[in-house]
Amino acid sequence: MNEQLTTIEVELFLPHATETVWRALTEPELISRWLMENDFEPEIGHQFQMRGIPVPAVGFSGIVASEVLELEDRKRLRISWRDANSGNDLSSTVTWSIAPEGTGTRFLLVHEGFNPADPTHVASHRILSGGWRNQVLPRLGETLAELDG
Repeated sequence: MNEQLTTIEVELFLPHATETVWRALTEPELISRWLMENDFEPEIGHQFQMRGIPVPAVGFSGIVASEVLELEDRKRLRISWRDANSGNDLSSTVTWSIAPEGTGTRFLLVHEGFNPADPTHVASHRILSGGWRNQVLPRLGETLAELDG
């Protein structure tokens, strides 16, 4: 795990097939189970929104405006990540990289673009870092277990 104030990195082993993990990363209904409601389509350039819970402390409206920036089948998905409605100027990217490993998948999440000189970015980094680790990725694990179930 990387705790730089500009980047959040989480790497872990998922005991699920790469194809299953890829489905959870790229199918809108599955994304809504572990991340947020969305209108995602796995197509480079597709602009979409994810709808979550507002966080007034950092000026987060609850709506993430995103665009698919990179899509490499069963390997890598990179999206832009910014607040759709507020004055929060955080404009970042999230990259999920996966690779087969033994009987499962090596998974790497990189959320980058935080400005350590901006107190709002520092607070966003803290909240998102905890959210990815303690809420979102455990829900991804639950979703994958349901798919394999």
